Amino acid sequence: MTKATAKTSGKKSKGQDSVNTLGRTDAAHQQGVRNQESKFAQLVNHSYLTEEGFDVVAESLQRNLATTISLYLKLKKFHWDIRGRHFRDLHLAYDDFIDKIFPGIDEQAERLVMLGGSPIAAPSDIARYSVVQVPTETIHDAREQLTALVDDLTRVAKGYRDDSKAVDAAEDPATADLYNGILHVIDEVRWMLQAMLDDAKMD
Repeated sequence: MTKATAKTSGKKSKGQDSVNTLGRTDAAHQQGVRNQESKFAQLVNHSYLTEEGFDVVAESLQRNLATTISLYLKLKKFHWDIRGRHFRDLHLAYDDFIDKIFPGIDEQAERLVMLGGSPIAAPSDIARYSVVQVPTETIHDAREQLTALVDDLTRVAKGYRDDSKAVDAAEDPATADLYNGILHVIDEVRWMLQAMLDDAKMD
């Protein structure tokens, strides 16, 4: 498990009838679940996955879900902020790229649910699990925007390649196939952004 995985304490807080101490990254296995929710969590069926296999798959799905949401937000932020002579091209291109990556949000979240998990989706949790940082500052410059996105997508693509192998080793070929499909999209968007960045007239 990664450092983002919740730690278990095995202790009950005051007034807590039952605590799920599995401590998974997904909401269905979080600490602090009580009463009827605890009973539901204990009935989670991971289908053909072992508990150890589910750990691997759930951690990667939660992280990649948060990362995809962050990519969506970053592209939207740059779409709003772009200025200068490249405004129209990039303003339109960013929304086109969003259309390509957006379906991955639902696909990854629903895959986690299929396996008995529950996506964590609070803004603070998205920021905690994502490997992409959404900028808080305003960036108008086209080259700076494109460089940041290419760097992000290079890192994200490597993550999907690694995660595809990891979940396949955990005996979840369906999630591996899902990751391979998303990886193709990430590679395509990265290629297009890099081609724009290679334009000598970008400066």
